[in-house]
Amino acid sequence: MSAVICSPANKLIKEVASLKQKKYRDELGLFIAEGVRIVEECAASAWPVHICIYTETAAARERTRRVLDRLAAARCRLVAVPEAIYNKLSDTEQPQGIMAVLKKRQATLAQMLAPAGQVPLIVVLDGIQDPGNAGAIIRTADAAGCTGVIVVKGAADIYAGKTVRATMGSLFHLPVWEGVAPGELITALTAANVSILATSLQNADIYYHADLKRPVAVVLGNEGQGVGRELLDKADGCLTIPLVGDAESLNVAVAAGVILYEAVRQRATL
Repeated sequence: MSAVICSPANKLIKEVASLKQKKYRDELGLFIAEGVRIVEECAASAWPVHICIYTETAAARERTRRVLDRLAAARCRLVAVPEAIYNKLSDTEQPQGIMAVLKKRQATLAQMLAPAGQVPLIVVLDGIQDPGNAGAIIRTADAAGCTGVIVVKGAADIYAGKTVRATMGSLFHLPVWEGVAPGELITALTAANVSILATSLQNADIYYHADLKRPVAVVLGNEGQGVGRELLDKADGCLTIPLVGDAESLNVAVAAGVILYEAVRQRATL
């Protein structure tokens, strides 16, 4: 059964509004997933929705109504609010009138190493700042059948609204380990016999010459500076993508797609 909240001073409304800021997402352990497509993915995943906030205008649409019914069946708390309040909670230019409030999750490396019948293929985001790029890489990793994503401390917040939307729901399908220090990551991957392959423009092998059939972690670096020195120095190898034209570099999310789908190609012969 749905509740109706009409006051912007309501405690829940204030709390949800605060989730636009990272410090409150961290403090409360919650984040927002907004838009009908994203909330559909939440409802279809094993990631329980804490609260769903919607407008009556949105609920009048059949697609949104189906999502609300599914969440209600899962005993999710449903809260209807006026358009004016919803718009204050939203951080999108054209709100669709539905958002989910979810609890953060922290995956472990062990979850990424033992998927049934799969050789580990892990993506590491090192210093990637743009939330759109970070989200697109998570989406690509999901599409390419990766077993997990690791976000090094200092990279984009994967729970920021723009990042969540850019994943197009893939955030709810993949194990993600965030906020890990480079040294901790190197120790963990080395102990698990996962090869670290860093992307680089210098002293690197062309990506399709690398053996991507083995357990590997592909490290993608900051859009301007590349992979950090600590991970670069400890990498088992470096990968590069040939640039035939005059472009100085590829967008990091595009580079992720190129390399990960070479892994898909190689592994198709296993």
